[in-house]
Amino acid sequence: MNILIWIIQIVFIPIMSPLCVGIIRKIKAKLQNRKGASIFQPYNDLKKLFNKDEVISKDASWVFRYAPFVIFSVTIFVGMSVPIFMSFVNNTFTSDILVIIYMLALGTFFLALSGLDTGGAFGGFGSSREMTMSALAEGGFIFSLLTVSFIAGTTNLLAISNVGILQHGHLLLSSILAFISFFIILLAENTRYPFDNPSTHLELTMIHEAMILEYSGKRLALIEWASSNKLLIFISLGSSLFFPWGIAGALSLSTILFGLFIFCLKVFIFCLAIAVLESSIAKLRFFKLPDLLLIAFILNVIAIILIF
Repeated sequence: MNILIWIIQIVFIPIMSPLCVGIIRKIKAKLQNRKGASIFQPYNDLKKLFNKDEVISKDASWVFRYAPFVIFSVTIFVGMSVPIFMSFVNNTFTSDILVIIYMLALGTFFLALSGLDTGGAFGGFGSSREMTMSALAEGGFIFSLLTVSFIAGTTNLLAISNVGILQHGHLLLSSILAFISFFIILLAENTRYPFDNPSTHLELTMIHEAMILEYSGKRLALIEWASSNKLLIFISLGSSLFFPWGIAGALSLSTILFGLFIFCLKVFIFCLAIAVLESSIAKLRFFKLPDLLLIAFILNVIAIILIF
């Protein structure tokens, strides 16, 4: 039974993440009075890319060739380490908040490095923007998880999801501020509005897309898949740490199925919130984005001060 649980934990993120992207696109289309593609279209896009041939620049080094595999592997590693719909799995090392934060940072580093590797202008400024945003978002990300770890009294994500931080009434305001900050970081780390337009290739606005313009075929599929995985990882962190209701705390079929149902419901709510937000606001100018990330950092500082 434990082996089956670990298999579910490992494969859940990569299997479900394209569906998460498809749901967001479908909701945005409905809000804009469009029919939109099927929610399963991201699976078809990945299948099409995996069946295409690749064109690799002669100037590309091993970094460009192997970065997609590193980036995708990082999302698989993090996906099996974060609490999804169960918290009873014994994982005392890879589920630590600092391990998760810096493994995600490793993936970002290789993505930015691959954008620089071929020497293209688009990849260069995309990598520059990506590292700027990541450096500014890192503090807010660490402090938002640090806030919930202070409330729970542990840095293990699985143990934090067991505590239920919103049950600490006198620390409710800290939890709310930390979640608002975390949601801002979620949008920044996954290049969503107002930080970036995930569906554009306009020179003046793109960040993520600029770094992967040189990729094609199977390597592009891995990067796009890893991007979907990262989005679902952040949604899993937000739902399991701040709203751990329904998460399975014991090894039984009924609690696991109930936890899976509740988790899917929470993921849908997150997707709905992202889609509504992206349909309601415009992308901010790049030089305005540090102010928003600074707000996220300040909210976390206030949350930590209120704890003590």
